[in-house]
Formats: sequence, C-alpha cells, structure tokens
Amino acid sequence: MKPELTGPDGRVVVRRWTRHPRCVALARADLRKALAGWGLVAVEEVALLVLSELITNAVRHARVPGHKIETRYLYQGDEVQIEVHDASDERPELRNPSCEVAHGRGLVLVEALADRWGVTPCPVVGKSVWAVLTAPGSGAGQAMKGGMRHGEADAEMDGT
Repeated sequence: MKPELTGPDGRVVVRRWTRHPRCVALARADLRKALAGWGLVAVEEVALLVLSELITNAVRHARVPGHKIETRYLYQGDEVQIEVHDASDERPELRNPSCEVAHGRGLVLVEALADRWGVTPCPVVGKSVWAVLTAPGSGAGQAMKGGMRHGEADAEMDGT
C-alpha cells in the first residue's frame, strides 16, 4: 500500500488507518518498507515492536467515532521517530502489571526499547504517542537514553 503522504525529501511517511486490529500489520509493513529505504534495517525489529505496542493501544483505547488513527515515521539521520496519533485525549499510563494480568505491558516495552518516548497533546483533538530509536553504533541513542520520558511533551519531537 502506498502511504497517503510522503514528505518531499522522503523523510516523513504518514498514513491514516481505520481503528481495526488489522491496521497493526499493515502499519508494520509500511514501517518496514520505510526503514529499508532509509537504510535503518538495524532498528527494524525493535521499531516494529514499538510500533505494534503504540498502534495496538490506539486501536484498543482511542474509541472516538469518525476519527482514524494516524502513523508518522520520521527519518532523522541515524534515528527514526515513530508517532501514533489518535483522537482520544486520554493519556496512556505506564503501569507495572502483575503476572496475573493479561494486558498493560505495552508501554513497559516501549520504555525499555526506545531511546526516548512521550505523549504530546495535539492542537485540535487527541494526542500523539511517540518513540525515538537510534541505530546501533551511532552513539547518539546511548547518550540520550533515559532522557525525555513518559508524560513529557516536546513540540519539536512531534513536528509542531
């Protein structure tokens, strides 16, 4: 499938999805293709897992009739920023689920795998949950690891 919008320099891929579980696999395929084109296959496995967790949360929890989920992949040199925008104003919460609970571990994985991540309110409606991954060996990711985290907003990070 062709993305709805690709930036003029090929550094941004944007796609809108209906809120349905099958969009997770489709979004993963788009991200895999973008990463290959940007030469960032070294982060592919982690990026696909992070995206799966973020978009699955949007599919499950962002129940706003008439609104779609939007994914954005931004190529930033040796980094990729993965964003999932939805129309819900409810902020995701990092939890520490017990072993008996079947759900609630997605953001724990994002926290562990991403160099940084956060939630940014959108200007009109909803929010963007984003994560940044750095290619191994670049050094930038390790220096930033532990920096901006859950709940911190950064206008530069979401492109606004």
